[in-house]
Amino acid sequence: MPLLPLTPSEGRAWPEGCRRVGHQGDAAASIAAMAPWLDQDVLPDVLLVLAATRTAEQEGISAAGATAAARRTTAVADAELLLKGPSVAPRWPLPMLPAGVSPALLSHAVVARLGLQPQVAAVGLMCQPDFDHVRLESPDLGPAECLSSGAAMPLERVNYLWRQGEQLGAELQRPLVLAECVPGGTTTAQAVLTALGFEVGDLISGSARQPPHRLKSALVAQGLQRAGLIRGCGAEAVLAAVGDPFQVVAAGLLVGAVQSQQPVLLGGGSQMLAVLALALHALPKTAGASLLRQVLVGTTAWLADEGASDGGISPLDRLVDSIGARFGASLAVFASGVHFHASAHQALRDYELGHVKEGVGAGGLLLLAQLKGVSRRGLVDDCDQAMDQLISRPVTSIS
Repeated sequence: MPLLPLTPSEGRAWPEGCRRVGHQGDAAASIAAMAPWLDQDVLPDVLLVLAATRTAEQEGISAAGATAAARRTTAVADAELLLKGPSVAPRWPLPMLPAGVSPALLSHAVVARLGLQPQVAAVGLMCQPDFDHVRLESPDLGPAECLSSGAAMPLERVNYLWRQGEQLGAELQRPLVLAECVPGGTTTAQAVLTALGFEVGDLISGSARQPPHRLKSALVAQGLQRAGLIRGCGAEAVLAAVGDPFQVVAAGLLVGAVQSQQPVLLGGGSQMLAVLALALHALPKTAGASLLRQVLVGTTAWLADEGASDGGISPLDRLVDSIGARFGASLAVFASGVHFHASAHQALRDYELGHVKEGVGAGGLLLLAQLKGVSRRGLVDDCDQAMDQLISRPVTSIS
């Protein structure tokens, strides 16, 4: 595996092209979080959580589907692509995107290369999957309300889903890669982080090449005003006001993982940082410190470097540093070294232009593959081959 050395005093290395996200805190402690993922003999579990929020029905809020109707099936279509691969005729066609291709394609290329067996859990979807999945609540409950309502979910529902997630985390028997697909999820991430007291209006990206920052901030401000949250309220109250079902399950899972002591790789950007902040907010300081030793966040280079200043500091760097400073600890966040400049397909090269960027655990899985010794060139070739299959596969429609 090609490695780039850090400084001589640190005496450690990370895979070629990868970089640490965030410029504050203890780099050596962050790098130590990679250690459990280097074991070639241990294959982690992979859990993709699908969820929905009516926030995604706001016009212009997300590029994960051209219309609100299309975004209702995005999560199921992405999960089907991850599980069945690009050569199988889909039951759930991928929604049209302005450019690029679903990050589920990248994630599938990695799970196929490493021989992983992803599982899917569904909460709050409008369209139920017809493939094997775990139901964490009644499908009749449907999506969370738009966060602008200030009443996204009943507190009873939040408490129930939190317990479900906590049980999943406490019962882990192997390292876990946690992925998500939640159209509108970067906006709910901004909302819960803002509710926790972080100033993140200019730090949260999205699936669009030019994320709708004004729209996101307006919805968040409206939701928090209507919610009337008390300063210092608990994570559950924040989630009930402006969150989404994925966040509840994921934050609960992280809290439960302190008990199982299993490593967790969070695949994503601001959405995963939001659930990590929620879990840290909910835990006592000692337990939070234990959790941070277990958690590695993996994202894509496209997201990590988006909007970087001349000094190389990006909004995601600033977000990581802000959360770390709040909890007095270093967050282990790394970006994969994979780029698509040399890809044979324009849909993949579109990632280099700022389209799509992240999702369905793509960043975490690409980072995992590099930690397991797969070269960047090999991963690009895998994604190119997956695109070949996607282009040539039969097209079907939902009946």
